[in-house]
Parts: sequence; structure tokens; C-alpha cells
Amino acid sequence: MPNSLLHELVTLTTQHFFLVGVSMLFAAIVAIPLGIILSWRSGWRDVALGVVNVVQTIPSLALFGFLIPIPILGGIGAHTAIIALVLYALLPMLHNTVTGILNVDAGVRDSATALGMTTGERMWQVELPLAAPTILAGVRIATVTTIGTATIAAAIGAGGLGVFIFRGLAAVDSMLLLAGAIPAALMAIAADRGLEWVERALSRH
Repeated sequence: MPNSLLHELVTLTTQHFFLVGVSMLFAAIVAIPLGIILSWRSGWRDVALGVVNVVQTIPSLALFGFLIPIPILGGIGAHTAIIALVLYALLPMLHNTVTGILNVDAGVRDSATALGMTTGERMWQVELPLAAPTILAGVRIATVTTIGTATIAAAIGAGGLGVFIFRGLAAVDSMLLLAGAIPAALMAIAADRGLEWVERALSRH
């Protein structure tokens, strides 16, 4: 591999990692607290999950295109791509947070209440620790999916490994296609295995 291509590969991989990392951080900040609230509010639960389900059905390239003309939020570049990736990552995180909390055994909740715990104490000290493996499974799914979806972000000038893929498609160059696809696949595998290990550790704990 030529040095110039290798240098570009490192740059684009760094950009891809940045897109995924920032998107996952913001998605977690939104989805996990919202999931906790929805576990208490059954009336809002179906509406919120329905909305994020609808977002999930929008083709990724179309969603990027829809966001471009929106003032402040839209435009060309990484910030628009991050907003789209956050929207896509919400569903698995939100769904698993709600599911994990609601699936905590009722007897455990009753025992915590009998010990004098407040609702907040029960949530932080009992329900969230027990739901943590399920929540992390949602983060794991969202991370792996986001790594793949982020390759399309190159279409709106956000950079990342998708630059090689789009360039390879345009030039019918298998080397460029593989230069983008293989690192993205390796990144997804590494993220999946790493989060799987953390998930198992939490389950054992």
C-alpha cells in the first residue's frame, strides 16, 4: 500500500472513530435517561418507542438528505452525520433500557421497598444494576450498527472510511473498496467483542 494511501487510511479511520464515538455518547446521554423515565410512564412509552421505530425505518442516505436543508442542524459535514447517527442509535438503546428495567423481578422491587428504599434509591441501587447487562446489549447493537451506517456519512462530506468506499465505487477500484470496508468491519468486530466482554462481566457481577 502506498504511503499516501496509508496516511489517508489512518486519517479516515480516525474520522470514522470520531463520528461513531461522538454519536454513541450523545445517543446514550439521550436514550438511557429517557428509557428510565419511560419505564415509569407507561402512557408515554408506546409513543416514544413508536417515534424512534419510525426513524429507524428511514433509509440512512435519505435521512442524511432530509437533514441537509434544516437550518442550524443541517448542512454538509460531520455535525449533520452525527445527528443522523444519533437518531439511528436511539432505538436499540432506548428499547433495551426500558426492557431491562421492566424485566427486573417484582419480588426484588418489593424487597427493596420493604427495606425502606425510596423510588430513586431503588432505581439506582437495585434496578439499574440488574438491568445493566440488557442496557449494554443495546449499546453494543447500536455501536456495531452505527459503525456500518457511518460509512454512508461520506456522501455528505463527513469523512470517514466511506470516502474510500464511494471513491472505489466511482472508479470501480476493488483496492479502494477494500481499504474502506475492511477497517470498518474490523472496527465493528472489535467493538462487538469488547462490549460483549463487558456485558458478560456485568452479568457475572
